Amino acid sequence: MTMTPEKLYLDLLKKTLSFSFWPEPPVPIETFNYMRPPFQKRLLSFLARIFSNYGFEIVERQSQPSPEDKEEGKIWPLNALTMIGLKRLDNLQYAIETVIEEKVPGDLIETGVWRGGACIFMRAVLKVYGITGRRVFVADSFQGLPEPDPERYPADQGDPHHTHEYLAVSLEEVRENFKRFDMLDEQVTFLKGWFQDTLPSAPIDKLAVLRLDGDMYGSTMVALENLYPKLSKGGFCIVDDYGLTGCQKAVDDFRARQGIDSKIHKIDWTGIYWRK
Repeated sequence: MTMTPEKLYLDLLKKTLSFSFWPEPPVPIETFNYMRPPFQKRLLSFLARIFSNYGFEIVERQSQPSPEDKEEGKIWPLNALTMIGLKRLDNLQYAIETVIEEKVPGDLIETGVWRGGACIFMRAVLKVYGITGRRVFVADSFQGLPEPDPERYPADQGDPHHTHEYLAVSLEEVRENFKRFDMLDEQVTFLKGWFQDTLPSAPIDKLAVLRLDGDMYGSTMVALENLYPKLSKGGFCIVDDYGLTGCQKAVDDFRARQGIDSKIHKIDWTGIYWRK
């Protein structure tokens, strides 16, 4: 297959956003300190401050992930702007290029963006092909995942995602990441807040690509209930976390309730999509 300049640029961007060119660096000792026992946490924080006063940083070496693990997005990377891996980025490119080619109307959205890498890539694909009539919606709390609401969503009982500080990335940091790639402009709209508060009133008429990355049952269900009706015929519904029990149950419940029988296509170990 002949690689056009556009394809070459997008391929380079995917590998850059996913940090695929480089080995994973040692992790600063405080990065996952929140997961340690209280005494160990206080001790390591104290030592880290002492060493930093002298210009040093305490790090911990981790075994290098395999190329396959990085390609399939099976790690929590230190420097990458997306953790979805190359296969899911390839799928996202395919979906956007398809709706452009087939003129499926609507905007693009990701619900749950972490550092914003996938949304940066969405904007880049539109820019590469000179598309000015579609927007990219970047929906996130920008403070991590919500605590489970087991009364409303029993499948989320005991879900630990809200305890992971690593998943909480501020709006300011995500905006800065867009700037670094020259992708922050009027075609990018940020929806800050819990999905239940932002998605029902989001200024979206039609969607061509709906990408869900909410991990939990509740986050996935709220996004589907409020956004799937706006997905155009022929549009793509992409689910990042179908490999997680809560997310999978939300997708299955919603599809059964709505009578959706569109074929589910597997992307990798956790990602799926179907066309409306």
